[in-house]
Amino acid sequence: MNAAVRRWFASAGAMRRMMSTFAPYLGAGVKVTKIADDFSSATVEMRQHWYNTNYVGTHFGGSLYSMVDPMYMLLLMRRLGNDYVVWDKAASIDFIRPGKGRVQARFELTDDRLEEIRNATASGDKYLPEWTVDIVDDSGEIVARVHKILYVRKKHRPVT
Repeated sequence: MNAAVRRWFASAGAMRRMMSTFAPYLGAGVKVTKIADDFSSATVEMRQHWYNTNYVGTHFGGSLYSMVDPMYMLLLMRRLGNDYVVWDKAASIDFIRPGKGRVQARFELTDDRLEEIRNATASGDKYLPEWTVDIVDDSGEIVARVHKILYVRKKHRPVT
């Protein structure tokens, strides 16, 4: 993560505010409502508006996916620190039922999962951790399920 981005995301609150005003999120109506102080979890929501509604009156699928797109990558970058390369590698979305009204997604990055990733990358090998994220409506019904794969590798350090 470059120095400017680290300054913008110096705290969980700063990251939350910055992400909520990030143009793709703002344009889709996505709002980051919570990021834990230790970057171990986050919650994102999207209310339905005319600009994120599709032809049949439900949430536009691209907006639903945009809710979850960068979150695990950003949380993992913050928790691992600058000694790691973290990228989104792949994703798929399964639309379960039509989404209307407010929808939300919750992200968890546990200490056990963090340790698993550190152990898998300790020798410099890449690791491709996977997550499943449910997007739910206000009644708790699953609207969409997103499968994410990240690329993680410990940075090579030159020998001096």
